[in-house]
Amino acid sequence: MAEKNKDTVSHWVGNKNLSLELYRQLYTIRRAEEKIIDHYGENEMRTPMHMSMGSEAINVGLCQALKKDDQVFGTYRSHALYLAKTSNLYNFFAEMYGKDTALLKGKGGSMHLSDPDKGFMGTSAIVASAISVAVGAAFANKVKGNGKVVATFFGDGATDEGTFWESLNVASLMKIPILFVCEDNGIAVHTRAHERQGYKDITQVIGKFKCKVFKDNSTNVESIYNLAVQALDSVRSTGAPCFMHLKYYRYLEHVGVNEDFDVGYRSQEEFESWYKKDPIKMQRETLKRIGISEDKILALENKISREIETTIHKVKNEQFAEEDEIYKEVFK
Repeated sequence: MAEKNKDTVSHWVGNKNLSLELYRQLYTIRRAEEKIIDHYGENEMRTPMHMSMGSEAINVGLCQALKKDDQVFGTYRSHALYLAKTSNLYNFFAEMYGKDTALLKGKGGSMHLSDPDKGFMGTSAIVASAISVAVGAAFANKVKGNGKVVATFFGDGATDEGTFWESLNVASLMKIPILFVCEDNGIAVHTRAHERQGYKDITQVIGKFKCKVFKDNSTNVESIYNLAVQALDSVRSTGAPCFMHLKYYRYLEHVGVNEDFDVGYRSQEEFESWYKKDPIKMQRETLKRIGISEDKILALENKISREIETTIHKVKNEQFAEEDEIYKEVFK
């Protein structure tokens, strides 16, 4: 099992442009979701929201390590993954608002984002359902010999589903080039891992398969990026699957834009302990530590905020699709 070496100096050190790019992506995702919270009460975004706050470092770190033509599959908690892979703010908000100018013309909503031309193959609202599809796509890439790697993202709750284990088994057996990425927040909706899993450490179980395992419990985007580079190098060089186990804390309720620390399954204190190592705050501190001025950071943040505000204003004034659009490109 490969694990983060705390004594290893990140090869990002000294590369300010790359560190800034990481922060740009992290801040864009966080700010975009903050604006969703600000506007959701207006009832113009008619889609359930599964917010990504807390997981941004995983998605940004992984997508930065992927090549442009590599493909990703995700879950209904898709905002951070979509923005990290595509950087398409306009299409993101157009889909949130259900407008005709969105790539899916509003039929996808928050849970079914897609942009295949940018390698974002799609997300699904059914737990674990995209994993087997991702294995199929990775097998197709292997047959075609096109060099593309597939990364499939899922929560720890998905590992309780049979299709996960079937997919892991066939990928290991057939030596399929795919990266399984488990975004583990320790909770399946409201149920803790120890209440639903008959083992203590999933990485030890998966380590028995012909699948190399990588793990990192930090929320540091640079650490995750470096580990992702190692995992992807292994997939490309061996043609065999790898599994990444990455921990984070979900800041908001399972579905919705609010906090839920008053419903009994987790505490405000637990959140506060995780927030001390918030990925956006940590990377901002890294920028200052490597000599990037507060003025430059603020200028970047203000630029991103203006872009998001402009995008939302434009999207809100776009037209909705015609009624018959709902019947188009639908397979019965």
